[in-house]
Amino acid sequence: MSAMLSIGVVTIAATIASAPAVSAVGGPCGQGGNGSLGSMTGSLGSLTGSLSGSAATGSLMNGLPWITGAPNGALPVLRGRTQAIEMVTGPGSPNDTINRFSVSGTDLGIMWDNGLPGAEHGVQMAFGDTVGDCDSPEDDWRSNVLFRSSNTDIANKFRIDSSPKDRPNHSKEIIPEPQFAPGFEFTTIPTAGISYGGVQYIRFMSVRSWDVPGEWTTNYSGLAYSTNNGEDWVVDPATVRANTGDIDLGILEIPAISPINKNFQQSAFLEGRVEDGGDGYIYEYGTPSGRSGGALLARVHGVDIRNPLAYEYWNGSGWSPDSDTAVKVIKAPVSELSVQWNEYLNKYVAMYTSPMGLVMSQAEHPEGPWSGSQVLVSGATLPGIYGGFMHPWTSRDGSHTLEFVATTWDRYNVIYMQTNLQGMDMSPWDSRDRPDPATTGEAELLEMRMPEEK
Repeated sequence: MSAMLSIGVVTIAATIASAPAVSAVGGPCGQGGNGSLGSMTGSLGSLTGSLSGSAATGSLMNGLPWITGAPNGALPVLRGRTQAIEMVTGPGSPNDTINRFSVSGTDLGIMWDNGLPGAEHGVQMAFGDTVGDCDSPEDDWRSNVLFRSSNTDIANKFRIDSSPKDRPNHSKEIIPEPQFAPGFEFTTIPTAGISYGGVQYIRFMSVRSWDVPGEWTTNYSGLAYSTNNGEDWVVDPATVRANTGDIDLGILEIPAISPINKNFQQSAFLEGRVEDGGDGYIYEYGTPSGRSGGALLARVHGVDIRNPLAYEYWNGSGWSPDSDTAVKVIKAPVSELSVQWNEYLNKYVAMYTSPMGLVMSQAEHPEGPWSGSQVLVSGATLPGIYGGFMHPWTSRDGSHTLEFVATTWDRYNVIYMQTNLQGMDMSPWDSRDRPDPATTGEAELLEMRMPEEK
């Protein structure tokens, strides 16, 4: 824990000492790599998004449509147990995010229950790099935006109620950049969200450079919080996990690449269940930057979520305050991870991006053992797919459907999807990865339905 920031840090004079970041080579409005803000877009998988060129995640090498023009909003029509219900954002979305929020292109859509009572109860949804008008300066680019939703008919639709704005019809950047890496920070991308005690929390990563396909380098990860239902956010410097370069905060210098920091650059939050002895705990899965790492697991009492010294780590047999003993609980490669309890399967479900596409694994306990993977949607069925995040209310009534969102590079917008879980129960001790339904003939892309054809 020596690389963690002291809780007592008050003064911030942040600098990062190392080589300049590398400019991105493209973007969702067809930008060039000229170093402008517009050229820095592409959360997680967008700019460099494939593992070894796999079709499971987007790649600029393939000359996809957004390299030369705006997204078309076409909804994929699929055959198989997974269906695309509607576009959440961008052209063709019934949410009209272009006119209501100036969001024409975005990705991710990390969801969590906001835990608030009464009329304010709903779902928060955090997105990565976002563009508005592609004809405006720098494409009206923002590092991140947030939407709120309260519709309960989640099996049929996803409706957006509101968004924090900085002017009429314009969603604001909720976690601006730079935070602690001026001159070395392309973007600040949310990777996980959770609520505790009426306060909203977002774990985000500061992207330093886009590297070879499927890899990127972060400066650090950090925690931001909101006490007014996501309207305004504050970054807590005590929660920073430095990944590369020495961060000098005046009072405390954080050395580069401590073992645990490197493996918690991206996260997934999970609220503990009484049945697992986790009541009051928040579990946090951590993966390195890029798409090639496995997942470690930490836990902390919700009241201490902003205290890095209060975390315990799963060491293979129990919980330890020694972060150096942490072991992988989900095998590599894992990226854009989402974990929650599923009432229908009566197990925890982990959804993540792998070389196969979007896959899920199952476990009876947060620490596992975790089963082999099952493909929900592969790159063979829907090229360029990545970033699967489950709706926090899915299966709460025991429904056999699993609702989630996903992004594809060619449209760089978020799709609302649903999988039929019947027959997908899997023993956590079964470590075999199941075959891609596209190769067995169980899944197929039938057509791309343009908005006017609906």
